[in-house]
Amino acid sequence: MTQFQWSSTGREVVEEFQAIVVDKTIVITGASQGGVGAETAFSLAFGNPKHLVLAGRSEQKIKPVIEEINKTNPSIKTTFVQVDLGSQASVRGAAAAINAAVERIDILINNAAIMACPYTKTEDGIESQFATNYVGHFLLTNLLMEKLLAAGDGTRIVNITSTAGATGEIHLDDINFDDGKSYNPIAAYGQSKVANILFTVSLSKNFSSRKLASFSVHPGSISTGLQKHFHDPATFKECMDYVEAKIGGNFKFEEKKTLQQGCSTTLVAALDPSITGN
Repeated sequence: MTQFQWSSTGREVVEEFQAIVVDKTIVITGASQGGVGAETAFSLAFGNPKHLVLAGRSEQKIKPVIEEINKTNPSIKTTFVQVDLGSQASVRGAAAAINAAVERIDILINNAAIMACPYTKTEDGIESQFATNYVGHFLLTNLLMEKLLAAGDGTRIVNITSTAGATGEIHLDDINFDDGKSYNPIAAYGQSKVANILFTVSLSKNFSSRKLASFSVHPGSISTGLQKHFHDPATFKECMDYVEAKIGGNFKFEEKKTLQQGCSTTLVAALDPSITGN
């Protein structure tokens, strides 16, 4: 079996496990053009899945992704589902739409995220990064559980995390950072990513890996729209000061990956039968 490397691409992973991709129904959140989720979907299209469900806030950003998939392989059924993961009402609506569109879900990839944004609370009263990156995916996954379990042995859930989790901690008694008074953009991002890791661990404890395996993965450092708030010098400095204080030294950025290299990590977790969830 192929030994994948830092530079391995999503296409290479799908080529290796094409027999696993064939006829699968796969749901991906945050599959907007120019992001890792879209590149994950592009790669999977070469493996001939049965149905790709792409969920996100903007149909305009996901429509070009669906068009490209249709060019690559017009036999694949593609479905867009609108969802704002920061709104529990929207998540419930999206879950209902997905459940109505599929008989089963073989692979769920919780990829969508926001990062280092200014302090806001959602309509549900939750800090926006925790609400979007964790709570929304937690709720969506649980609402799709019946269809995930209907897929039978080999079902997988992949939760995308980040090295920010290494400096993050969950303030269980104050997830809203004293209503923003003690808010730090990257601390909030790290909190959401730690929550995703713990959610993955909980899934592993509650389900046999043979029935449903769960993984949390860091795709690497990739330049996408996710880092848009880092373009503000004040936000960037605030975040770096926090990280350096946490790690006790100068922070060094990881070498950048391409989108194809970045999505390979997700796809190994979603497809490689040699790894298990327990």
